[in-house]
Amino acid sequence: MAVLPGPPWLLAIMAIFAIQLSSALSVGLIETVGPGGAAWLRLSMGAMLMILLAPPPLRSVRRHDVPVLLALGAAMGLMTVAFLAAIERIPLATAVAIEFLGPLTVAALRSGSLRTMTWPALALTGVVLVTEPWHGGINTAGVGFALLAALGWGAYIVLLQRVGDRFTGSGVLSITLPIAAVTAATIGVPQASGSIDLRVLAIALGLALLAPVLLFVLELAALRRMTTTAFGTLMAIEPAIALLLGLIVLSQMPTIVQCLGIVLVVLAGAAAQRGGRREPPVTTGSTPQPTPNTAPWESSTGDDDGR
Repeated sequence: MAVLPGPPWLLAIMAIFAIQLSSALSVGLIETVGPGGAAWLRLSMGAMLMILLAPPPLRSVRRHDVPVLLALGAAMGLMTVAFLAAIERIPLATAVAIEFLGPLTVAALRSGSLRTMTWPALALTGVVLVTEPWHGGINTAGVGFALLAALGWGAYIVLLQRVGDRFTGSGVLSITLPIAAVTAATIGVPQASGSIDLRVLAIALGLALLAPVLLFVLELAALRRMTTTAFGTLMAIEPAIALLLGLIVLSQMPTIVQCLGIVLVVLAGAAAQRGGRREPPVTTGSTPQPTPNTAPWESSTGDDDGR
């Protein structure tokens, strides 16, 4: 994974395309098995693939690690189910822009400076432009699920930073993905019951190969060859990539005002990444680990892991 060809910035952008393409292509699966079913199948397939790729370091788990790992997996499962429920109802770019409020708020609060709260406020302004509530056609449920996904992403970041110095990125992902799958199963199994066949399983497997597996490989390779600040700044373009793929894959045509809103969210993400306090990353094994002051999307497990 460390010797993938190409410049690291390109690998990081490919990782963004992987997660957003997986989300865009999940819309068809959602129509068949529901958002909960799609989340459960993707997370289950992803868990099996990650366990084969990087077996979980169970011997390293201590008793005091268990509650945090369980909470981390539950947050991942909640985030995935809520996000897929959101894109069932609202455009992909809108859901990503709203969900992005989660890591932006965590970054601002952890910076220790009131000035950095400007960036979540700027992003919120962008979200208002993206949703265009003055038209009266806003999908309240879709926005609510996207906000729930933002809450899940924020919780995931805080919990991940608590275990970041204990496990490598692959270790965390191999342990927490099965927990996330079980969490999603509480909603997903009833939704998907009676709709699962070989075609559905093949689609879920393909989506899991995009994210988290390919996502993890690309992000890890990029992080090993570029600074976390540069990596995090690139991650800020994720809402713009979602806008592009929503247009190409789902034929979701944005308005000029919505495009402006996405630009504001991207600018806020890039500014928050460069403005926060941070220290050199702690290294455990061969994978760089986040420190408590590291910006949220700098974690070695990647940015949207299970989405």
